[in-house]
Amino acid sequence: MEKFAKFSVLLSVYFKENPEFFDRALESLVLQTVPADEWVIVKDGPIPDGLQAVIEKYKKQGICIKEVPLPENRGLGLALAAGVPECSYELIARMDSDDIAVPERFSLQLAAFEKNPALDLCGGQIEEFETSPEEIVGERRVPLSQEEIERYQKTRSAFNHVTVMFKKSKVLEAGNYKDCPLMEDDMLWVDMLLHGAVCMNLDENLCFVRTNRTMIARRGGRKYYKKYKSARKMILETGFITKREYRKTNRIQLLVCLMPAWLRKFVFFKLLHKKSSCVSRGGAHY
Repeated sequence: MEKFAKFSVLLSVYFKENPEFFDRALESLVLQTVPADEWVIVKDGPIPDGLQAVIEKYKKQGICIKEVPLPENRGLGLALAAGVPECSYELIARMDSDDIAVPERFSLQLAAFEKNPALDLCGGQIEEFETSPEEIVGERRVPLSQEEIERYQKTRSAFNHVTVMFKKSKVLEAGNYKDCPLMEDDMLWVDMLLHGAVCMNLDENLCFVRTNRTMIARRGGRKYYKKYKSARKMILETGFITKREYRKTNRIQLLVCLMPAWLRKFVFFKLLHKKSSCVSRGGAHY
């Protein structure tokens, strides 16, 4: 039998979350073939009773849950930054509060870390749904190898944030999560790569991710573009990308932001996150 390392799961939850979706996400952690040894849940500001009741439900089941309450909403980057040091184990798996992990997710990632002890960051593929994981509307494929990841990260996120498992020590060495709206994850991947992180993505689907066509349609306008440009400037200042790469991605994003909402949805679902004709579900059945 394989010997797996102990590990933590890190989540952030805030007042706007849907309790039903949150419950489904936590249930998928319980159903793992190799369950986590603890859940670290950062409460990004006060949360309503409905969300707290979901946490209490799993505490009563004997799950080791460490709550990290923040006095006010700080945003995802700073919430996760507060959670990383609270994790008890070297390996940390990220999870969002409304997505569904496939049952084999953690076993697959732990096996990757066992196979390569030098590995610092391991992610995987995602499939997207709106109402049910049985009805996939898109997928996001990310590169697999170190070389491909480093090249891809220059223009787009080379990891699906909700799927990653990483080493706590490497995250802290790289400076932890930062306040970088829209790109909290990208900023961390860049910092980790600049600190020599060994990375990979698995070719399997690890999570079913909720998406919303209305939300995608709203990812436009000058306000959204201003946030995007600001985040890319932070990445530029690290030296990871050139000014040419910075200007090129800004031009593309400006074009997307100025598109009509219907066209932006088409680009997102039909071009960028197009569902393949043969989709692997990673052995999961939901």
